[in-house]
This record gives sequence, structure tokens and C-alpha cells, in this order.
Amino acid sequence: MEHFYTLQGEGYYTGQASYFIRLGGCDVGCVWCDVKDSWDADMHPKMRVQEIVNTAAACKGRIAVITGGEPAMHNLVPLCDELHNAGFKAHIETSGAHPLSGALDWVTLSPKKFKAPLSECLERADELKVVVYNMSDFAWAETHALNVPKDCKLYLQPEWSRKEKIVPQIIEYIQQHPQWQLSLQTHKYINIP
Repeated sequence: MEHFYTLQGEGYYTGQASYFIRLGGCDVGCVWCDVKDSWDADMHPKMRVQEIVNTAAACKGRIAVITGGEPAMHNLVPLCDELHNAGFKAHIETSGAHPLSGALDWVTLSPKKFKAPLSECLERADELKVVVYNMSDFAWAETHALNVPKDCKLYLQPEWSRKEKIVPQIIEYIQQHPQWQLSLQTHKYINIP
């Protein structure tokens, strides 16, 4: 769908230079999705893997974030291989609703209620990032936290349109459950892609 060089705005790698590769196609269908244009892969021009990687390689940062849509709907082996050949770490941001493919260096799992994550994706998560829209999302987050590796980073992130109401609730929750951390969409606060 698009690709661009920016700073990672969320989770463990917040603030680090990253090349984002947003793949088209998603069957999860979150009502609050902020990139609904990504859902239909056929609406976007196709690009060759080497073309994407060559463009990314012109930038100094060496983190590539494969996102979507739902990037795990695609075979990521060729993309990950070429990213590694160019010296990149290959990260993915996924709902976990599809099997992972490719040699991924970091897995950000952001499960959605609309389509449950696969157990194999929960087991591979380096960070679990749960978007909090309402109070019931805290219990839902805890359910998934039971199924990720012990060293997995745990993040609660307010849904952007409800941040004024949700952030205080997340702060209070984290104070009572300090295994969790707050993830803010800092790229939106500083107005970068």
C-alpha cells in the first residue's frame, strides 16, 4: 500500500528510525482502524520486493517494520530475506490472525477481538500491544498475556479517538498491574507518518 521512512511511534522501539512497509489486505476489520484504505489489497499498486528494499536501503536506519492491513496474510519469506541481505532487522506488526512467515527479528502482536490470534503467534510475540477502547479490554489483555513468552513486553495503548478518556484509565490500571507499560502513538502527537 505504501512505504516510508519515519520514527517508530509505538511500543518497545518507540523513537527509533524505521522504514515502514505497509502491505495491503486485511480480513480482521477493526471498526476503529486508522488505515481502512489498506483492507483491499487490489486497490494498491504492486511492487517488486527488490524495489521496496532498494528504496529502504537508501535510508540510514536499519529497522524495517512490515505492517498493514494484516501483513501475515502474505508470504513474507522473500521480503524478509532481501531485508536481511540489505542489513535490516525485519519487524512485523500483526494481529496474529494468520501464521507468520519469513525470518522475523521482532514480532509485535496486537490481537483484535474481531479475529482471535493463533497460538503460534502468541508464542512468538516479543511484545504484546493491546489497544484499549473500553474497560473490558483490560481483562481481554490479561487473557492474552497468559499465553505469550515470559520475557514478552506488555503494552496497553489507548485507541486514538478515545485517548482523553482512556489514558487516565490505563495509567490507573498500570499502577495496579506494573507488568504492563503504556504505549502512546507518539507519531500522531508529533504529526509524522
